[in-house]
Amino acid sequence: MQVLQVQLAVQADPSEVGRARRWVRSRLLNHGVDPDAPMAETVVLVVSELVTNAVVHTGCPAVLRLCLPVADGSAQAGPCGLLRVEVADASRTAPAPRHAGADEDATNGRGLELVELLCERWGWYPDGSGKRVWCEIDTQARPVDPMAGADWAALAQ
Repeated sequence: MQVLQVQLAVQADPSEVGRARRWVRSRLLNHGVDPDAPMAETVVLVVSELVTNAVVHTGCPAVLRLCLPVADGSAQAGPCGLLRVEVADASRTAPAPRHAGADEDATNGRGLELVELLCERWGWYPDGSGKRVWCEIDTQARPVDPMAGADWAALAQ
């Protein structure tokens, strides 16, 4: 299977997260994916969380990469298989899922939990003087309601 790789340099500015989301939607559309489809919404949410983490926690620029699987070698064929999202940043500090706690108004602490819930798998590895955080999303999976069956009491602790 062939893979189309595209990447975007992201500056160390929280407003870049919105630009990254728009960029991902346009790349998915160019790849034959309805940008409003559940899979596309999942990719956009995951990208938003990973880019936010890179920009906010390092204060340095980052690089966002999408690795889009292609069935027959044509970028217009649409995705099949696992779509990979990677964000490289300048920090070697390992990403660590945190719990937002019981505060429903908390604005952080849920990002990597969402990534873990929405992706087939995720991880990170040292990369040069920094790290690369990655995740994979099954493009053929049926949409999952991340709220269904979740133990919200445990997540709130």
